[in-house]
Amino acid sequence: MMKTYLPKVSEIEHKVYVIDAKDKVLGKVAAKAATVLRGKHKRIFTPFLDTGDTVVIINADKVKVTGKKLTDKVYNRYTGYPSGMREMTLGVMLAKRPVKLMELAVSRMFPSGALAYKQTSKLKVYAGETHPHAAQKPIALEI
Repeated sequence: MMKTYLPKVSEIEHKVYVIDAKDKVLGKVAAKAATVLRGKHKRIFTPFLDTGDTVVIINADKVKVTGKKLTDKVYNRYTGYPSGMREMTLGVMLAKRPVKLMELAVSRMFPSGALAYKQTSKLKVYAGETHPHAAQKPIALEI
């Protein structure tokens, strides 16, 4: 009889990865980041444990999209007041709030639940080249 290996929380090793999103497609960057955040790239992946790593995404303002998504894709948000629905196209969102755009793209690839919220909190997105995580010695991740 074979036994399934379950990693102990103290045995899980967490690393820090950095992704340069300059001239990369938004969906491909988000998919790779979501995979690393969940820990699906590791052999010890367990769906109900946090086996994922921290991901730092830089140059979020220089990300590319394909097709007519810049004008056709719409993001909705609600203010909480009557008639408070606000719409913003992807092109406007990329110009005004590129960090929020990348966070939404990655977080919407997770299942909902407490573990997913914990894993998405390990996502750090920056619009420019610099980030304050150099002390953690991040590993460059290619897409």
